[in-house]
Parts: sequence; structure tokens; C-alpha cells
Amino acid sequence: MNVISGLWSTKSATQQAEPGRPRVVPALCLWGALLVCVLKGFTHQVDIWRLLATSNFWFYPRFLVTDQAVYKRLASAGTTALLTLFEQVSTVLRERLAPYTHTDLAAFATDVLVVDEATLDQMARWLPSLRDVPPGDERLLPGKFAGLFDVRRQQWRKVSYIAESHQNEKVAAREMVAGVPLHTLILADLGYFAFAWFDDLSAQGYWWLSRLRSKTSYTVRHIFYQTDGFFDGLVWLGAYRADKAAQAVRLVSFRVGTATYSYITNVLDPHLFPATEIARVYARRWDIELAIKMIKQHLNLHLWWSAKLVVIQQQMWAVFIIAQILHALQVEIAGRAGVDVFDVSLQLLVEYAPRCAADGDDVVTIFVERGRALGFIRPSTRLRPRAPVIASELITPCPPDLILVRQPRYAQRE
Repeated sequence: MNVISGLWSTKSATQQAEPGRPRVVPALCLWGALLVCVLKGFTHQVDIWRLLATSNFWFYPRFLVTDQAVYKRLASAGTTALLTLFEQVSTVLRERLAPYTHTDLAAFATDVLVVDEATLDQMARWLPSLRDVPPGDERLLPGKFAGLFDVRRQQWRKVSYIAESHQNEKVAAREMVAGVPLHTLILADLGYFAFAWFDDLSAQGYWWLSRLRSKTSYTVRHIFYQTDGFFDGLVWLGAYRADKAAQAVRLVSFRVGTATYSYITNVLDPHLFPATEIARVYARRWDIELAIKMIKQHLNLHLWWSAKLVVIQQQMWAVFIIAQILHALQVEIAGRAGVDVFDVSLQLLVEYAPRCAADGDDVVTIFVERGRALGFIRPSTRLRPRAPVIASELITPCPPDLILVRQPRYAQRE
């Protein structure tokens, strides 16, 4: 809370004075009330006004303002303060989570980040300009967000609002990874599958891991190890002249029961990134899906408080700030309890953290000491495909003169 107080006390002091009566509700209280409403699960914009008008908010008295005054204030306030707070909270939590960071996950990489996008749910037709729009019309979509999720720390590394709901995922992909540390491992689903994207990541000094899209043509360059139901080798992506990747990649494919799992990566050394680790790491791409589920379902990002885009973005950023804190609590609880992070119920943490805070209790201590007895900590049901373990001596080394780079040709695909 010191971060919030410091942020807006500084902002208030540097704001240019405006003519007329000064604002009655300080920025600190306005944004603080927004965050509290998200944390408590409130679902209407009017709840912000009610909180300010009926409660003693920190050391401030009740604010004798109308609900319309709060609505107008939000509509004119923008999102800069919330973006700044998101960055400050993220920095503080990154330091706090240092002892609990799982650096053994793809230990060769600087970081392990997942990139993905999610479309925001439709707005209600509250504004006059939307009342004649039929239900389900795409004009009711307020946009979407793109995010980078740190799977080692369970934190949102970067979030970006995108106004165009139907924009292809690949359009914002390069901007999302720009600036992340070199040798970071990027995980992405098939929506980002593109030869040019893979080559660009490799050229910029990033590791990447993806599933292989079905029916993708390739040419085998070298086989590290192959047996019935298992393949590990180097391939050219694109066997035809019209569409060819520049750099050879590693293909790992194996069967588990009737299912076949196929992955490609630019980590070419099977000793550095064994097949078992590839399967374990790519399974963590699902972490971002769970994080999106949390903000949409448990933090109510599917229920918009307003149809004004600026207020929608304010709600979105408030949700991400609260989500960062809840994810950090989950990681710290798991670390102190000596369990897997997904053994700590995030849904119950969302439900009980506000109650503990209201009672003045330490939620981390309660979850660690009583979590198993209360069902807050229970075995995770996540499925994790397991690749066969291949002994190092069975891997055929790559010839030193093998050519691994060629002239690319990228088909013009979205």
C-alpha cells in the first residue's frame, strides 16, 4: 500500500492547479477504491461511489459527492496512473518472489515467458450509441489484450491493450517480446506459428518452443535418436520452394497412448534441452490460460462496469494489479509450504484473501499453516505429458560441417 500512497501523493503534488473548486476525491482514494472493488468482487461502477460515500477510506472521511461526479472523474482520468502502479507493484513483487523463483525450469534460459492474447468480453448496451446495436454484434467488443506471462514467477511481465478485437496475433507479437532479456525462452501456441517469426526470434538471440502445426512440411537434416513412436532430430521447416524457414530447428515427437506430441525449438542441443524437459516446459504454456481464466472468471473481467472504453481499460488494469498480488501470494505460499505452486488453490485464494485482510490476518500464514486441513492446498490435477528418457550415449552427435542456415522464402500468410 506504500507504493500506492507514494505514487499518488507525488502525482497530486505535481498536478497543475485547475480553476474553480478543487477536486473533492483525491486520486489516491479514487484508484484505491477501484482496486478494493475489484478485490471484493464488486461488479458495478456505482460500487466505487458507494465505497467512497459510505465508508471511512483509510484516514479519509466519507466523500459527499454524487455518483455522477465519480463517473465523470473516471471518464476523464485516463489510465496513466494505473499503468504506473502496475509497473511499480510488479517491480516490488519481483524482488519479493526471488527466493521462490523456479530457476530449474529450462535452466539454460534467462527467463521463461509465454506470449498470448485474449479477446475482451462484450460490453452492455448502456450508451445511447450502442442501444441499437444487436446483441452479439462485434461492435460491442471493446478490444483485447496481449500479455507476456513469466511462468517461473507466475507474474504478468508485460500487458498491452489492443483496440482491434480481430487483429491477428502475429501483428503485436514482435512488440510484445521487444526488450525482454536475451536468451529468454519464448513459449507460444499455434496462433503464432510462422516461419518468419521463428527466424526473427532466433536472429534476435531468443530461445523459443512451439508445437508443430499439423501438415507442416519439413525435411530431415540429422537424427539424434529415433525409435518406434519417438523422434529427435534437426529439420528444415518448409519442404517446398514457396515457403521455407531460414534456420534449421529441432523436432521432438513422441507418443503417449494414442496421442502424439510434436514440438519444435531452436535449442538444437539435445543434452541442453532433453525431450523430457521440452515436454515439461511446454506444458507450462497452459499457465497463461489459467491466468486469463483467473482474471476473467474470478476477478470478473467478463462483467464490465461501463461501456466507455477508458473506464473499461481502467477496470482491466485494476484487475491485472490485483492479479499480480494474488499470483505472488500463491507462489510464496507454495514456496513456504514446500508444495507445487498449482497445489495452492488460486480460486480459494481469490475468495479468502480479502476476508483475511479485512480481519487483519496474514493470508500467507493461514494458508501455509492450515492450508492442507482446510483444502486450500491439495494435489493439482493438471495433466503433464511425459516424454521418454533417452540416455546420453544413445544420442548421435551432429556432424560439425552440417549446414543449418539457408536462404528463406516466406509465404504471405496471416
